[in-house]
Amino acid sequence: MNLPPTVTDRAFERLSEISAGDQGQALRIAVEGGGCSGFQYEIKLDAPTEDDLVLEGLGQKVVVDSISLPFLTGATIDFTEELIGARFVIENPNASSSCGCGTSFSM
Repeated sequence: MNLPPTVTDRAFERLSEISAGDQGQALRIAVEGGGCSGFQYEIKLDAPTEDDLVLEGLGQKVVVDSISLPFLTGATIDFTEELIGARFVIENPNASSSCGCGTSFSM
């Protein structure tokens, strides 16, 4: 069985801080071909569509389209604040390797 991705409370809290839900926006996580390792993540604020899997928490939404979903089985979507900056990150158990930028991976 394919487990949907999970979203941490920290990620939902960050969406709440930037009032994403209040503006009808969700955090879209998509997987595209390209990047330095074969696939890359696209993470942006976007309006949910009918085709999306919607993950909800704290009044906020994270959405994944049906094409990207298989690549994100069992993944964790988190928000981290590091010296290099604050960003949403994806911990993906399906990725066999990833590059240093953290947005590209291979399977």
